[in-house]
Amino acid sequence: LPRLTPAQTVGVVLAYLALLTTLHLLAAWLMFSGDLAATAAAGVGGGSLGRTLAAPLLEGLGLWGMLTALLTWWLVAAMLVFEFTIADIAALFPTAPAQPEQPTAAPSPPPPSPRKSRPAPPASPSPPSEPAPVIATRPSRRPSPSPSPPRPRLLGDERAWRLPSVDEILAPGHDHEVSLATLRQQARIIEETLASLGAPVKVQEINPGPVVTQFGLEPLVTTGPNGQETRVKVSRIKALADDLALALEAKTLRVEAPIPGKGLVGIEVPNPETTLVSLRDVLESPRFAEVDSPLKLCLGEDVSGRPIVADLTAMPHLLIAGTTGSGKSVCINGIIAALLLQRTPDELRLLMVDPKRVELTGYEGIPHLVSKVVVDMERVTNALKWVMREMDGRYRHFSKVQATNIRDYNERVAPALGEQKMPYIVVVIDELADLMMMAPQETERAIARIAQMARATGIHLVIATQRPSVDVVTGLIKANFPARIAFNVASTVDSRVILDMPGAEQLLGRGDMLFLPPDAPRPLRLQGAFVSDEELRRLVRYWQEQGRGAEAGLPQPSPQAKPVQKPLWEELEETGPQFEDDLLPDVIELVLREQRASISLLQRKLRIGYTRASRIMDILEEHGVVGPQPPGGKAREVFPAAARAMLERPGGRGV
Repeated sequence: LPRLTPAQTVGVVLAYLALLTTLHLLAAWLMFSGDLAATAAAGVGGGSLGRTLAAPLLEGLGLWGMLTALLTWWLVAAMLVFEFTIADIAALFPTAPAQPEQPTAAPSPPPPSPRKSRPAPPASPSPPSEPAPVIATRPSRRPSPSPSPPRPRLLGDERAWRLPSVDEILAPGHDHEVSLATLRQQARIIEETLASLGAPVKVQEINPGPVVTQFGLEPLVTTGPNGQETRVKVSRIKALADDLALALEAKTLRVEAPIPGKGLVGIEVPNPETTLVSLRDVLESPRFAEVDSPLKLCLGEDVSGRPIVADLTAMPHLLIAGTTGSGKSVCINGIIAALLLQRTPDELRLLMVDPKRVELTGYEGIPHLVSKVVVDMERVTNALKWVMREMDGRYRHFSKVQATNIRDYNERVAPALGEQKMPYIVVVIDELADLMMMAPQETERAIARIAQMARATGIHLVIATQRPSVDVVTGLIKANFPARIAFNVASTVDSRVILDMPGAEQLLGRGDMLFLPPDAPRPLRLQGAFVSDEELRRLVRYWQEQGRGAEAGLPQPSPQAKPVQKPLWEELEETGPQFEDDLLPDVIELVLREQRASISLLQRKLRIGYTRASRIMDILEEHGVVGPQPPGGKAREVFPAAARAMLERPGGRGV
């Protein structure tokens, strides 16, 4: 049976009660001349419960009122069960063609004249004959017809990895209607308040966002005591921020001066009602399709409701900070979910560090993981050392094949040499403060070295902390993380630590963030994309089932040997003979069963990393067990005689 949501369960109960009531009324009308009690006594209709429900309706509302209430009852039950709204019903009936929607503004406002030619007295608001502020229309949250949502598709040469469908994993967002009267009233309050305080301004534009609304203010010209005309200073408007917050009855108020690309001062006022930004809305936006990157991050929407998509490969690392409950963990889950919706395990590998043991452990079992989620603090340092060894190994290989970076290697070198493409590696650390407390020097040294050098090798860091103090986010770490996200923090000092400027202490929490891109002088205010726990469970379940399905779909269905891999960063510290004697017999038995050999086969079957699988394949080729790598990324040829001879030698298992 399909699982019902709580709303659907309530709808089923309402439908059952409505059915009893309807049956009892029909039976009483047809068989007992409308006598509800006699109908119940005869055991027909809806029984005693049907009589109990029908009697108040008939006696209290009358015939027509009862029919109206019963029809409404059925309609509400159907809406809950089948999950549709009144708007969906109205869309089924054709309506007269409406006039094209115009931008919400005053009727036909003329173009604004040059700003210097519109002086205004300091103590009076702007004349009512001037153009009203233009209120920007927020983009619709319904997915646009182009580009269409990404559909499942087969990827990979040997694997049957299949990307999940966005509409099956993520729920769509909801449009939020903006009260134009409220926006105009707030604009009037801003103009009157600043004019009464000696800083006259004119609200030129209004940009309603999901959580805050940005009012674009133009400072006007005032006349001094000596008759000299001067324009209101921006610093004067900033100093009156608290007075504006008091007049607008706002919890907090942020001043952005100037708005990037505009000659206006921005006043960001919290909305009375917030709008949830869905991850699916950002994924299906045209902006997401425009970004050309293998690792696209869906961060959320800005104060104007425009989707913001970032490129992790261009950052190339991301530092996230915020207090508990500010939306930091939701942001990390949104980043991971966006990557899992775009990339297969052949293209992306994840290494997760979760000292709190509850934030990232839900991703256990997905095939993208390099190893299990690291929760023991004693193993974190070894994990970072493994990342450094992987980085150095990739650089040596790039130097050998004359590749400049991972993109050049995957697009040009690997197809030409017939080698497997290298996957990107994203290291996600959920709490940096615990690492800096346990091993500050080793952690700082490893993170700084990886951040400085790992970009060309396709290794990227996403680090989060809820304590952005100078002993956690040190100067060395911060210098190598030009891209940063700040959620609500406790003080201005914490905001300066993460952003080098104040502002994060004025955020509202619950996903309200300041995003500082590496190429921008000022941060952008965003509302983070939300992904629910149920959506994450569907996504993780999808990849877990597909990982098992990929193994079940291989030609040889016989039981395979139990993987004997130890933690990846510990096993790579072993010497050569120990490595060979440890796993080589299992590999030989595997290639004998499959009658083919490839690095990806070893990674999938034995749950090992790319570096170790490549090293084992080189050993097998040296001993003549497998042939050279054929062009086109095909599997290697296996020589059974050499393989059995290698098994029968001392130290092997025998056959």
